[in-house]
Amino acid sequence: MFKVSLSEVDLLKNSIPIIAEIIDEGIFKISKDGLSLLSPDRTMVSVTDLKILPTAFDEFKVENEENLGLNLANLAAVLKRVKSTDKIIMESGKENKLKITVKGNGVRTFEIPLLDIKAEKPPIDQLNFGGKVELDSGVVGEGIADAEVIGDSVVFEASPETFKMHAKGDVSSAQLEMGKNDKGLLKLEAKESIKAQYPLEYLKKMIKAGKLANNMTLEFGTDYPMRMTFKTVDKMSLQFILAPRVSEE
Repeated sequence: MFKVSLSEVDLLKNSIPIIAEIIDEGIFKISKDGLSLLSPDRTMVSVTDLKILPTAFDEFKVENEENLGLNLANLAAVLKRVKSTDKIIMESGKENKLKITVKGNGVRTFEIPLLDIKAEKPPIDQLNFGGKVELDSGVVGEGIADAEVIGDSVVFEASPETFKMHAKGDVSSAQLEMGKNDKGLLKLEAKESIKAQYPLEYLKKMIKAGKLANNMTLEFGTDYPMRMTFKTVDKMSLQFILAPRVSEE
């Protein structure tokens, strides 16, 4: 049995709909450590790792660890009906359902069926990235938007002194380059030059999480998966792992 309440509903409103664009269903774990979701998409190209800490909630009562198998589109549809000024209460419902109570102008109640989903834990703890870049979320968003004009993928590069994003089509190209002293680039850690290419189809969805945090972190390596992290201190963390495309350059 559990019962949790949340006034900062934007933590869910601004994350679950984005996740729902990438994975259709997943297992939320609720425990003394908070509410979390770790799930690959059906194609195994990406992994979503969401953690909302107990400190983000107004009330957090969890008797035992529970797994909640949910359809993400159903949950996103309910959250769409919640205003940022509302308060939501999530608790164990009847007949194997999740009960969501919305308190604002009146009290509204939703119930979502729990699904029997096979748990798959991706081995993301084994990843060892070659470089790390911390920068303004808006900068990466602009770079992805520029690349979308050109093609269907983006190449990320980092060296001890510079960070680059670029895309190349048959006759057109786009590039964003930043040095250590440029505004918007907060930290650059790369012992050597690294380079990898990633699909725009996923990046366009993932970068929408920039509304959760002003700054973000990118970790990647040469022809290696990327980890994209959005974090709010003492409240939540949303990470995406994205497999690379074989470099064409």
